[in-house]
Amino acid sequence: MAVVISEVQKRSLAFKAGIPAKATLLSINGNEINDVLDYQFYITERRVELCCLVDGNEKKYTLVKDEYEDIGLIFDNYLMDNQHHCKNKCIFCFIDQMPKGMRESLYFKDDDDRMSFLFGNYVTLTNLTQKDIDRIIKMHISPINVSVHTTDPELRVRMMKNKNAGESLKWLEQLAAHGIKLNTQLVLCPEINDGEHLVRSLNDLAKLAPNIESIAAVPVGLTDYREGLEKLRVYTKEESIKVIDTIESFSDKFFEQHGVRIAFASDEFYLKAERPLPEYDYYGDFSQLENGVGLVTLLRHDFYDCLENDEFDTNPFHAAIATGKLAYPLLTELADAAMEKYPQTQLDVYMIENEFFGENITVAGLVTGRDLINQLKGKITAKTLLIPTVMLRHERDRFLDDVLIEDVERELGVEIVCVKNDDGYNLLSSMLGCEN
Repeated sequence: MAVVISEVQKRSLAFKAGIPAKATLLSINGNEINDVLDYQFYITERRVELCCLVDGNEKKYTLVKDEYEDIGLIFDNYLMDNQHHCKNKCIFCFIDQMPKGMRESLYFKDDDDRMSFLFGNYVTLTNLTQKDIDRIIKMHISPINVSVHTTDPELRVRMMKNKNAGESLKWLEQLAAHGIKLNTQLVLCPEINDGEHLVRSLNDLAKLAPNIESIAAVPVGLTDYREGLEKLRVYTKEESIKVIDTIESFSDKFFEQHGVRIAFASDEFYLKAERPLPEYDYYGDFSQLENGVGLVTLLRHDFYDCLENDEFDTNPFHAAIATGKLAYPLLTELADAAMEKYPQTQLDVYMIENEFFGENITVAGLVTGRDLINQLKGKITAKTLLIPTVMLRHERDRFLDDVLIEDVERELGVEIVCVKNDDGYNLLSSMLGCEN
């Protein structure tokens, strides 16, 4: 597939070689260029020959470069291709549970192996062909993050409502056999893919060692907008305990055999079970923070380490902190600890009920701008409001309900300070009103 060059950076290797903007890139060192992965892979050669279509004529340009030196070509789309959309209809899909009338981009379901490599997105593998797998292996694109959910082929077809869902499990074995590292997730639904199905999934994935790096189990999230969707329910305390026991038992045995842990229940399961979270060393390199695995433990550990060992030059400071129901006890604990050591600091922690998506949604990352305004207006007295960065869309300018940061600031009369949700130092310094 030919790709049009939108711009050539001045003084770059491509600019000096005379490659013009609006030329069409056909190949690099004889290899067809379909997207950004092809492009990035083939320009790592020291000697690069580009074949371009210029004014209807093919022209070749030879560049000599350092191995990882950029050559200066810019394309309209960073993928150099359309983003691949999800062809599944998973029974637990959160996007299918979104209310109507929101920004169109919020309803896009991506299932793109390139996004997995570039940005850590999770993919189901149901979009891929043998050619795609061969390319991943050839380029050694690693790690790949995979939404597995179950290793039972028939159950996977049922849960994902895609006839290819069971067959595509074979790609896991091929990728692992060729040294591609895999991070995996299991979205668990009560009485569907837990219990014996969870045991099977853990044991099947363990066979991919040493190239299976992690398995995260997270509970299904259910909004109030499930009309016409399969009937599901949230986990009870007792069911959460059973999931944790299953995973910890497996993880302990795997640790005895291999010296590492690969399977973890998300923090949400521990909080639902009202069970203490594992200690810091339990989580190894914390490879599943994006799935909420070990996030509470890491934040608490680093916060108290910073509180004990760092000294901040503080002035009187008053801030409010907004969080979801699950994280509220933790943030209250940490705020109290900060105020005890720094008495000039006043911190007010507010628990935001998720009225937008429904009471079953309790994580801070799904708190919306509308809920902040509705629940804090007229109550908040501080002029600074701390929120975790996960409350915002990836653009970092708006909340999931499309409400802008400045809209919330204006309505509440505050300045919003975004805090990294896995950074204890950032949290403490923000609580104290210090520069990070």
